[in-house]
Amino acid sequence: MTAAAGQAAAPDVFEGDDRQYSPTRLRGWLEFVSGPDRARPHWRQQITLRGETTPEGHRRVPVIYIALTGNTHIRGLNAAICRFYGLPDRGDADTLAERAKDAVLTLKTAVFVVDDIHFLAPSHADASAVKMANHLKFLANTFPVTLIYVGVGVAGRGLLTEGRAPQQALQAQFGRRTTVLTMSPFQVLDEPGREEWRQLLLTVERQVVLAGRYPGMLADDLSDYLFARSSGHFASLMALISRGCLRAIRTGAERLDTSLMDLVKNDAAAEADRQELLAAIGTGLLTSRPATRARTGTAG
Repeated sequence: MTAAAGQAAAPDVFEGDDRQYSPTRLRGWLEFVSGPDRARPHWRQQITLRGETTPEGHRRVPVIYIALTGNTHIRGLNAAICRFYGLPDRGDADTLAERAKDAVLTLKTAVFVVDDIHFLAPSHADASAVKMANHLKFLANTFPVTLIYVGVGVAGRGLLTEGRAPQQALQAQFGRRTTVLTMSPFQVLDEPGREEWRQLLLTVERQVVLAGRYPGMLADDLSDYLFARSSGHFASLMALISRGCLRAIRTGAERLDTSLMDLVKNDAAAEADRQELLAAIGTGLLTSRPATRARTGTAG
């Protein structure tokens, strides 16, 4: 089957939920991040610096990852920590907390990554979220770790003020214990932004495993297109490329180009901005290409 025939045969095929490929959502993530070739930077750094085992001979686990849900409660969070370590998740919240604390101290964990923290958006009508925020403060006091919270619109949702009214904000401790680091979308309005976008594509391009991949496939030939399809958001970009690679493999194309990528659906927010960005690029009002860039290679 040719690539063209494969694309025409199934124009509406959905490439799947990209999250199924996320290592943090698979069993065995603990083994994944400690593998020799795919180790997370902090994990690898700590293992290199301090060794794979603790002075007492236990396996060192420098980082753990926990994802919250819309109905996560204190016991559920403690149980999730225990499950990450492979410990039993039976017992009440206090029992699980003690079990988790013992694992943290024994395995020398230094960092907790708590994802989807925006689910804790507190309000006066949601006492459980406020209790969870208090529990996170308890973890920070009890566990000798750095807590890294990841979320969307955290400040705007009132989490840093624990849902208190403006005149009571000074009483909120969570904001005093938290340093906010923002991650803005990539932008191509100036030369530094365009250079940064290009470096991102070059980095991603090196990780693409397709038989027909060539230097410059993303960074040169698809730079403007990928920016328009992702609006500069990293998650949208990676979803689009992942789905494109899957389609390229299924159809036999084994490379990414605009004709194939046009058949790939992306998230709703990115698609909403797509036509406006494509129009701006098409009329020359916007470009993602640095003025001084050199092509990384040919498509041969």
